[in-house]
Amino acid sequence: MAGVLKKTTGLVGLAVAQHPHDRLRVLYTKILAVLQHIPKDAAYRKYTEQIVNERLSAVQTEPDVQKLEEKINRGQIEEVITQAENELALTRKMVEWKPWEPLIDEPPADQWKWPI
Repeated sequence: MAGVLKKTTGLVGLAVAQHPHDRLRVLYTKILAVLQHIPKDAAYRKYTEQIVNERLSAVQTEPDVQKLEEKINRGQIEEVITQAENELALTRKMVEWKPWEPLIDEPPADQWKWPI
C-alpha cells in the first residue's frame, strides 16, 4: 500500500481499512464463487460478474490506494469494501431466492395497473 496512510475516513462509524487490497481481493473472489451457482444467462450474474471482474482487475494492478479509489470511482476504499460486503450478501440471497426461475403462480392480470 503506497502513499500516506490516512488516520480517518471522515465518515462516522467507518474505520480506516488496514489492508484494503487484501480485503477486496477476498470479497470479490467470494462474490465470483457464489455467482457460479446462478445460471450464466441470468442478468444479475452477467452484470455483477462484469463489474466485479473489472474491480478485481483494478485491485490486482493498482498498488496505490488513492489511485485505486480513483479507478473504481465509488468513494473511499472503505466505502468500496462496504459495497462489496453488501454485494456478497445480496449474491447469496439471490442464490436462495432464484429470481431467474419462472413464477409458481400466474400474476393477477391487473397487478401492474395503477390506480386500481
